[in-house]
Amino acid sequence: MVLLGVETEEENDPGACAAELDALSSRAPANDGPGAGPGEGPGEGPGAPPVGAARERDARLARVAARSLEAQRPLRVLSALQWDRAVWERFRREGFRELPSVDAETYRAMALGFDPQARARDFEDLTREVRQGFAGDPLAEVLARTCEDYAGTCHMLAARGTRAFYGWSRRLYGSPKDRLPEGCRVGDVARSFQQRVALLDEGTLGTLSPRVLDGAQVAAALRRRFRRYFGGDPVAVVLDDSLVADAAAGSDYVKIRASARFSPRDVDILEVHEGWVHVATSLNGAAQPVARWLAKGPPRTTAVQEGLASLMEVLTLRSHPRRARRLNERVLAVDHAEEGGDFLEVFEWYRARGYEAEDCYNGARRVFRGGVLTGGAPFTKDIAYTRGFVDNWRFLRDALRQGRPEQVRNLFVGKVAHEDVAVLTECITEGRVNPPRFVPRVVSDLNGLAIWVANTEVLGARPTPSDPAAPRPRANPRAEPTS
Repeated sequence: MVLLGVETEEENDPGACAAELDALSSRAPANDGPGAGPGEGPGEGPGAPPVGAARERDARLARVAARSLEAQRPLRVLSALQWDRAVWERFRREGFRELPSVDAETYRAMALGFDPQARARDFEDLTREVRQGFAGDPLAEVLARTCEDYAGTCHMLAARGTRAFYGWSRRLYGSPKDRLPEGCRVGDVARSFQQRVALLDEGTLGTLSPRVLDGAQVAAALRRRFRRYFGGDPVAVVLDDSLVADAAAGSDYVKIRASARFSPRDVDILEVHEGWVHVATSLNGAAQPVARWLAKGPPRTTAVQEGLASLMEVLTLRSHPRRARRLNERVLAVDHAEEGGDFLEVFEWYRARGYEAEDCYNGARRVFRGGVLTGGAPFTKDIAYTRGFVDNWRFLRDALRQGRPEQVRNLFVGKVAHEDVAVLTECITEGRVNPPRFVPRVVSDLNGLAIWVANTEVLGARPTPSDPAAPRPRANPRAEPTS
């Protein structure tokens, strides 16, 4: 079995230079995004400060935001956790029987290019500056929370190869042991879903999609599709054989590993997951006049981003059982490591599921990069797929139930956490935030999805006689009398 590996490279390089952001935000609109529409100008909403004061406030906030973007430019989380190709080669030569030689000393030899503790203090100072200088401004509070997240990221990177790394990872990304509002744990949801998907046979569900495409063919196909979707906003698709994963998305590009093999169904998934969600939210965020930090994804936005991308795969009917199993296995692998399983145990856990040796290695590497290979201290980022899927579904359902469909569309305004969306929606009304230009059709026109959600709720409910909405049995005049 071959594993389609996808990384969001934006998290490798969350900081674009100011010139790149200027170029992104100044592009002329070539696509009337369904979410787009005029709002009130700054200072025109109810209770807003006078127009002149509002503009001066937003100009100051934009300057602080630019400083935050510059400060987080060198924070390349996934690059800072990469393992050299030689680690795999040695692991293979040793017959997959010895733990890879990756520890705190290994990471110390990998220069970050900045002092993480000093940069954490910079972000802590920015957080205080924003909260003191923009007290009572909800949009500024989103920036403050983002700066707090980047400070935590710096502390995490400073602890690479130690158990303290896991503590920061769990604080930033969460844990399979975390409870969802429904009361169940993230890991339990992944296990329950895995049991259901295991009953599905792709061979009987439809035509199998063999891996017959090389990287160049996939890149050409994605270029054509992205030109149609993004119009005048060019999204580059380039070949890069240095990638560990099969594909990686950045702010306005997607990289494809030239030597990888893909199926036509993989191309459909990459179009939606990487293009319609990851790249689109980067472009929408970069187009903001004030809140340009929305172009970049701190850990607090990871679950929404990965969950939204996975949800869009399902809602556009691009996903399939093998893909769903693979995403859930990432959560279960993190859970296994958190319970004390070491690198070799997680590697063998993947092998028992039929994956090729190098894919098993890469699956285990995702879990242990930055952490401790003897178990109990993994990198927990990959719980975002299951947690984010559930959280986004709940958010979508509740927004439609409460008559707030615009909040679903505004998940695409940039890299956001759910707690940000109500604030950003209000700021769109006030004209402080631009509505998202690039929104998938299934979300820009929510009629069909709203009916689907309503039907799932009806089919999932079991009315009882005590429920006033439950249908009452009608008397049957032809029924035999009972004794």
